[in-house]
Amino acid sequence: MPDTPKLRIFMTGVGGQGTLTATQLLAKAFLSEGLPVTAGEIHGMAQRGGVVESMLLLGLSSPKIDHGEADILLGFEAIETVRALPYLKPGGVVLSSSEPIWPVSVSMGKAATPDLDALRAKVESCASRTLYIPAQSMGVQAGAAQSGNLALVGALLGMNIVPLSASAMERTLKENLKPAIADINIKALRLGLDAASQT
Repeated sequence: MPDTPKLRIFMTGVGGQGTLTATQLLAKAFLSEGLPVTAGEIHGMAQRGGVVESMLLLGLSSPKIDHGEADILLGFEAIETVRALPYLKPGGVVLSSSEPIWPVSVSMGKAATPDLDALRAKVESCASRTLYIPAQSMGVQAGAAQSGNLALVGALLGMNIVPLSASAMERTLKENLKPAIADINIKALRLGLDAASQT
């Protein structure tokens, strides 16, 4: 049996996006394939809009990811992706939603709107490979904005950088979600897969 690849995936987003749900579903999918995985929440805000960070480690016993260790940064929100860059190892891979969720201070006009092009340039200067997709819009297209988390997971699988097939992920969704919700999330997963295959 070949050695299990060692991967550290750091995930970040805001409350209400399903960052932790995506972490749990990915972990279950890896386990279903017989791969040793550790997953957990580093910092999470239960309220909608608060920062949520989690991690998934494959083939490693360490329960956490320190600065400069993440092979992959999965950003469910564009601004939080930039804030999490210290966790990315030199030459790591960044996959992010291209769509920001503006902080309340910006929405109320009390703070300036960040320059998304500048944020993207900062990410690209730190990573060997980047991919941005409109995750929330893909979720809406699939049937629920919240399923944008699975669009991002689909793009991750489509980049061929984790040892997990789309069919294994779909099976995990069917086994762990109610049928109607599973169907929406599978649609979102496939939209993400398609987006990654077109890059």
